[in-house]
Amino acid sequence: MVCPLLFAGLSVVRLWRGNWDNIIPFFQFPPEIRKVIYTTNAIESLNMSLRKLTRNRRIFPNDEAAVKALYLSIEQASRNWKQIHHWKPALQSFQILFGEDRVPVSALQ
Repeated sequence: MVCPLLFAGLSVVRLWRGNWDNIIPFFQFPPEIRKVIYTTNAIESLNMSLRKLTRNRRIFPNDEAAVKALYLSIEQASRNWKQIHHWKPALQSFQILFGEDRVPVSALQ
């Protein structure tokens, strides 16, 4: 009997190899920045909130109503947001990489 985990591992390897040019730039960042990049739970949670809104209400009277509903959904989701862990070291690394013009000192305080 063949282990199903073997097939899962092979498919992951195939995905990594197929997208290697898109994956490798992440490894060029310092560890402080990679910790923040890997933290996608907040993004996934927001996407879930927006999908829930659009799935439950498929028809909007106009574009303005859709934008307003999305705005209110983001506003509601943002009430549960917490501070990003390891953000200050990541900001310091961003400042070293991109300079104070793009990441002002005031952002680090």
